[in-house]
Amino acid sequence: MDIRNIKTFQTIIRLGSFQRAAEELQYGQSTVTMHIQKLESDLGVKLLERGKKLTLTEAGRLFHQNADLLLKDYDYLQASMDELVKGDAGIIRLGVMEPTASYRLPQLLGPFLRQHPKVKISIHIGNTTVLGQMLHEGSIDMAICSTPNTGLDHSFEPFFMERLALLVPETHWLASKPSIRLSDLQHEHLLITNSQCPYRQKLENALLENGGSPYSGMEIGNMAALKYYVQADFGIAVVPVISATPCPQGTVLKAIDDLDSGLVTGLLRKMNASTFSLATESLVEIFRKELKSAVSSAS
Repeated sequence: MDIRNIKTFQTIIRLGSFQRAAEELQYGQSTVTMHIQKLESDLGVKLLERGKKLTLTEAGRLFHQNADLLLKDYDYLQASMDELVKGDAGIIRLGVMEPTASYRLPQLLGPFLRQHPKVKISIHIGNTTVLGQMLHEGSIDMAICSTPNTGLDHSFEPFFMERLALLVPETHWLASKPSIRLSDLQHEHLLITNSQCPYRQKLENALLENGGSPYSGMEIGNMAALKYYVQADFGIAVVPVISATPCPQGTVLKAIDDLDSGLVTGLLRKMNASTFSLATESLVEIFRKELKSAVSSAS
């Protein structure tokens, strides 16, 4: 069914004649007649009895009763599509790794949502491996994460370097050491995240390459919890600087001289990124501008 034919039918019933409907809709009368004939043909029923006075058939009365709701739904759908095209509406499914999810993202989403109040955002927090798989499967639209190990038909745009440092209890011998190297962590009790965490992978690779192995460790699944276990003197931890600033009471954050700058973090998206909505592209531009500038000014 053509939505124009339904509107024509409802206008005829409201005004009581084909001629008046034609005048309001600015159609020729033959066009109005054709609309009704096509509508009746599509439905397979007669809607109007034509004579000196228009009369609705039983099917016509039923259709008339429900057509207004159909038109309202259509108008709402059309308005929603217009808002989507303009970037004023839609759903953005965003994957984010820690600590960006907790320490950087909230400050960026606030201004965006104030400008786009009808846009809905769904946030999925996970490590790079999980987020890359979700993107590959179409569960999310894009991800803010570290450099992936494999492409999986994705593109990666680096945004900033998440700096790392060593968090230790202030009573630990490393707290007063002027200069710390990875080899100093040998035989220390390290608090580490799960094996898929890119921060743990970077640390373990750096330790192997710089003589910091062997070490013993306690695995803690949540990166945000590491600083509290250090505070409780369960061990020491290499953490993103942003997640331990300011330091918890009784702890000290120390640079590691031979641990390079940190973990590259950026935007992971599918190669066919041209399918993004305007709202999504607007959010990407905020990430591109604000994440780069915020980290640069903090360095």
